[in-house]
Amino acid sequence: MTPLLSLEGVSKGFPGVQALADMHLQVYPGEVLALVGENGAGKSTLMKLLSGIYTPDSGTFQLDGQPYRPTDPKQAEELGIGIIHQEFHLMPDLTVAQNIFIGREPRRVGIFTDDRALNQQTAELLERLGLDLDPRSIVGTLTVAKQQMVEIAKALSDENTKVLIMDEPTAALNNAEVATLHQLIRRFITPHTAVIYISHRMDELRAISDRITVIRDGQYIDTVTTAETTMAEVISRMVGREIDTSVGPQNVREGREPVLTVTGLSTKRLLRDVSFELRKGEILGFAGLMGAGRTEVARAIVGADPITSGTITVHGREVRIPHPARANEYGIGYLSEDRKRYGLLLNLSVADNIALSSLREKFTAAGFVRSTGIAEEAQEKVRSLGIRTPSTRQVVNNLSGGNQQKVVIAKWLTKDCDILIFDEPTRGIDVGAKDEIYTLLNQLAAAGKSIIMISSELPEVLRMAHRVVVMSEGRVSGVLDQDRATQENVMELATLRPDSEPSVISEAGPQ
Repeated sequence: MTPLLSLEGVSKGFPGVQALADMHLQVYPGEVLALVGENGAGKSTLMKLLSGIYTPDSGTFQLDGQPYRPTDPKQAEELGIGIIHQEFHLMPDLTVAQNIFIGREPRRVGIFTDDRALNQQTAELLERLGLDLDPRSIVGTLTVAKQQMVEIAKALSDENTKVLIMDEPTAALNNAEVATLHQLIRRFITPHTAVIYISHRMDELRAISDRITVIRDGQYIDTVTTAETTMAEVISRMVGREIDTSVGPQNVREGREPVLTVTGLSTKRLLRDVSFELRKGEILGFAGLMGAGRTEVARAIVGADPITSGTITVHGREVRIPHPARANEYGIGYLSEDRKRYGLLLNLSVADNIALSSLREKFTAAGFVRSTGIAEEAQEKVRSLGIRTPSTRQVVNNLSGGNQQKVVIAKWLTKDCDILIFDEPTRGIDVGAKDEIYTLLNQLAAAGKSIIMISSELPEVLRMAHRVVVMSEGRVSGVLDQDRATQENVMELATLRPDSEPSVISEAGPQ
């Protein structure tokens, strides 16, 4: 069979780094080709070459049997290459409908947009795709998951697309939304179309892909048939070593003293009577379906969202936290699920971002910033976290998504907070880097740090958490000790109606 899309001998370099070297790839009609590799392996660079964002240094491209060399994203789109980027390319001040059909809006009287027709056209598209979105909603007000849905709808709205590239399309989606996306992919696939699917979630690769291409350090490693290989073999090819994915929580023990107690916490929009406690040296997992209120609990604790009732006690002292800066004063650090909006200053360097939260207390003397101290601290964090960057002076916006996430983690480790709240700490991070972060979290807990870990990946919660708080529709439906924390028990609690009695498998409220 003739490939629908093929690359041969493709190379691309940037100052200080060779992103791709002699890369080759074949995508056949009617298939879903998974592309996997660690963060910094070159996946996003390859996709930007295909979509016309970057120009290759060398190599040949063919699309549908014809030479293909787009000069910009618009030309790539016109030739039949669609892409859903890992980092959203949306205009936050425009509506869902305006984002989906930007540049293709229905017109009336020449240059004027027909808003009624635009909204109707968008509503029909969203209904056909099975996506629960309001065409008139302002994108900047949507959750990360719903913004991802807008990106998906935008990509699938163009009937001219031959090859659809999906770069981490499910990073912000729950299981039901992932299933919906996979149905959309299967409907999109025809004898004349194909999908390149990039994901770090091994279970998804097994479920949706026909073949898997592995790249490492900018070079092609292997292509395997999904049905004829194991995910352990794929991971080994990705990272060049074996990774044990079966381990459970470490240093599980009773008698830990509480460092954070939340009692009766409520907010105007969602949370109702949320109570739990976090103990010294503990990793406390938060699980639940999308919209259950896990992120809202974190935001309420750090003062990002106002609370209407309830108390927060830190080290035995009841505190009032009206804003995130006050949370920092009480030794609470928060790593948001949306790193680009809330975690980073993208136009500053790696070093500047790492030092940002600790600038006054650690890197200022007599009113002057100690640049040498910042550089030394940044270099140590880059080394210990394995952040892939040409130097600590590199602008953060130029890093891959996974390495940006590591910079946010480095910032809070530099701050040296006693209580760390990690919201989706491994979102968009490959399996090798995940293993490194798991090791890091265990080391922090063993050193006496107390960690709240919110994750949409249930296996991740079960692997890491000493106890699991399960939420359903804004309330705590139960708290599970490590020996009772199974997928079945967690899902039973996650699907409880708000007026249901707590399950016998759980202990509701503070432990």
